[in-house]
Amino acid sequence: MYKIPEEVKNKYEFVTLAAKRAEQLQMGAPPRCDSASDKVTVIAQEEVATGRVTAYDPEQETADLEMEEEE
Repeated sequence: MYKIPEEVKNKYEFVTLAAKRAEQLQMGAPPRCDSASDKVTVIAQEEVATGRVTAYDPEQETADLEMEEEE
């Protein structure tokens, strides 16, 4: 098991992110890290654990755009 990064709120989010990333890898997306494993599930977990894959938060994007407009 990998250490959950601080950006990930809980184990459920870690597993969900890794599962979604594994689907992307299965469909042909290039890996974002070197791995000793050929299994997409293991590669996806490594990517999430190292912070190379993060959750998309549309609310954060909206907040960032509003701050830019205020400046």
